[in-house]
Order: sequence, then structure tokens, then C-alpha cells
Amino acid sequence: MKQIREAGAASPEDLAALTTAAEPVVIRGLASHWPVAEAGRRGHGALFDYLSGFDAGQSVATVFAPAEAGGRFFYGDDLKTLNFRGGRASLRKTFDFLAQHAESDEQAALAAQSVPAWNALPGFAEANPLPLLGPEIEPRVWIGNRVIVAAHNDPYENIACVAAGRRRFTLFPPDQVANLYVGPFEHTPAGATISLVEFENPDLERFPRFAQALETAQTAELEPGDAIYVPYLWWHHVRSLDAVNMLVNYWWTPPAPGRGLARDAFLHAILALRALPPAHRAAWKALLDHYVFGDENDASAHLPIEAQGILGDLDETAGREVLTALSRALAEAAAAKRS
Repeated sequence: MKQIREAGAASPEDLAALTTAAEPVVIRGLASHWPVAEAGRRGHGALFDYLSGFDAGQSVATVFAPAEAGGRFFYGDDLKTLNFRGGRASLRKTFDFLAQHAESDEQAALAAQSVPAWNALPGFAEANPLPLLGPEIEPRVWIGNRVIVAAHNDPYENIACVAAGRRRFTLFPPDQVANLYVGPFEHTPAGATISLVEFENPDLERFPRFAQALETAQTAELEPGDAIYVPYLWWHHVRSLDAVNMLVNYWWTPPAPGRGLARDAFLHAILALRALPPAHRAAWKALLDHYVFGDENDASAHLPIEAQGILGDLDETAGREVLTALSRALAEAAAAKRS
């Protein structure tokens, strides 16, 4: 398996170059100077003491799986149930559980996931800044023990910094979706669709194309203070390797009209286009290739700028008008189905 490329990044310009290249990169030591990373290197007691200084007492989202799950938050056998339960708990209780079970040979899996630092740990972001990104991009905190997050992708650019423990990342480019055997859209462990393959023991009889995915895989093991850039929609599988682990991540997307709606448009395309006759699907594919996935200038260069409309550079007002028209059309279609 190929090792993820390593590079330095010290400025927003460096980050812009990474996002333009759209390839994963490990940035060693990016957060090694953080006080939280220094506390994490001293052990989980020092880490929890440091974090407690910011704890606002908010309950946070947690997931718990029994020891027999092997740390893997996943489905039950029928893909309709889950092998873990979700809930909410204070960070203090989460810290206590992790500390009490840190020496256990067979750990039940516990993780506080995607905790907004501004709400649960006010002041944390200022004490542990990431100059690559502006202050408007808020960090999220992930704390747990030896847990496994199944391969999934996110519609965001992502920088993840390891603050405590070690984590192994395995990444695949977006075009490997057919080889990762993705589970249901409607029922997911945590909102994102996931690969059904157990990476530690892949069943290649059931999932034979996963062997092809492995040929494209990139991996890296991160120590406290190390960071990784995960490009937009890249698949990533994450395994926490120590009894206590903490990750701080930052999600963002470049500004664009209708940003944040790409997944909605994708799901609507499945609903509207997937069941069409083959000739109709082929016709829409040609249109999408031309207007959406092709060279943007090919679709509009022959038109005067004032006549380009939605194919031109939309400002915020024009973008809102298009979204309003779409919302109205979708509401009318839903009403027609109900009548």
C-alpha cells in the first residue's frame, strides 16, 4: 500500500496549493506546538486535565459499542440495525470512562464525535490555533479509545490534526466508489454512507473488487502533532491505535453559489434520473457531461456575458433566485404526488 505523500504547509497559500492539487498530504508536526498536543504526549491524565480547563459542561454526542464489536462502529447483520448505541454525555463522564478502561485488554469502544469546540470547549481554538485557516472555520474534537471509523467520504475539504494517541488513515480517491461496496443511503451509522468491507479482514469472495481498491489505497500513521489533508470526497478509513486518542479537525468548502447543496443535488439526480429508460439516461448524461462536468467555457463561451445566465458567474442574488425557483418546483412536484 502506498504511503501518503508528506509535505510542509505554513501559510494559507500553501494550503491553497494542496487543495488545488486535490491529493492527500501528511503534514508532520503541524500541531506539535499546541498545548493540547503537549498535554497528550504526557498521557491521558494530563490531556483530560488540560481539556477540563475549557469544559463548559455541555453534553456531547457519544457512541458506545461492547467489546465484542472490536472497536468497529458498524451495522448489524441485517444492515438495518447497528452494533452500537448513540447518546449524549458530559465530557467529564467521557473522560472518566476512558481513564477507567485505559488498561483493559478488551475495551468497550467509546467515542465523543464531532464535538464543536466553540460550544463545548470555549477558548480551546484560541489556545490551539491553526493559522492555515481563518478563525471562521471552527474546529471539531473527536475523543475516544481504540475505535475504527469505516471508510466514508465527506463533501468538505478536511484538515485533521492528531492531538493525542496515534491514528492510521487509509485513503482512496473518489473514483473507487464502485470497489468499496458502499452501504445504504437511508440508514447510516453516522450520516455518511460507509464501505461495508472490514479492512482488517476483507472478505474478497463477497467483495472481490476491493482488491482493486487496495491497489489505489494510500496510508499513513500519525503521531501527536501530525496532521493530514483529506481532499473533498476522498474516502477515508480511520483506526485509532491507542487507549486514548484525540483528533481535531476542520471542515470547509470553497465559496460558491448553492454550496452545501451538492449532496442534495446528487440524491435528487438519483431520484429523478436513475429509473429513466436507458436512452433517456444516456441523453441526460450527455447534457450533464457538457454543462456540469465538462469545461465550463465550452458551455457558455459562444454566448455574450449578459446572456450566459446560470452558465455565467452567478452572484449571491442570482444564486438565491435559482434556489428559490428550484424550491418552488420541488414543492409543486411534491404537492402533485400527494394529490
